[in-house]
Amino acid sequence: MLVPTRLIVLLLIGLVASGCDRQKAEAPQAPAADAGADAASGKGVDRSHKGSAAPDTLFKTPDGADTSIAKLGGKPLLLNLWATWCAPCVKELPTLDVLGAAQQGKLAVIAVSQDMGPQGSVNAFLGTKKIGRFAAYHDPDMALSSALGVQVLPTSILYDATGKEVWRYTGDLDWMGGEARKLLAEAH
Repeated sequence: MLVPTRLIVLLLIGLVASGCDRQKAEAPQAPAADAGADAASGKGVDRSHKGSAAPDTLFKTPDGADTSIAKLGGKPLLLNLWATWCAPCVKELPTLDVLGAAQQGKLAVIAVSQDMGPQGSVNAFLGTKKIGRFAAYHDPDMALSSALGVQVLPTSILYDATGKEVWRYTGDLDWMGGEARKLLAEAH
């Protein structure tokens, strides 16, 4: 029996409309976000993990070496989890790039790709978008997002200088805008 074309189209639209919510059926429900989150979209700030230590999960540096959040410690760190196939992720990368350059010495900014493809494909993608190496960190096994319980991309997590979580932000954000400035002030 042939499946009607209309049914296939409706199924494809449903998959596309689900956005970057790649693990919702597999992962446990995320803790409730605070009042800063948009209940309808799940977008916003979540402080329910405040004080939690960063996981010791390994991921790759832009040069392919193993690293962890702890190895990048010593100053506040904004960790962004993203993927090349996630439109909101790609939308916010340029503002994260500018933020990283503006905060040099005060705040480390890294973006860890959750793409399962090879590092070279992530580097090539970043090259076409003219995005800096801060976004070339790579976790093809998605071990970091799994350890953090992240279900939706993009998700950014602010850690203080001791490696303790301050907050996490789900969804894209203009990292040079007023809302981001207020949130990032909590790092110090």
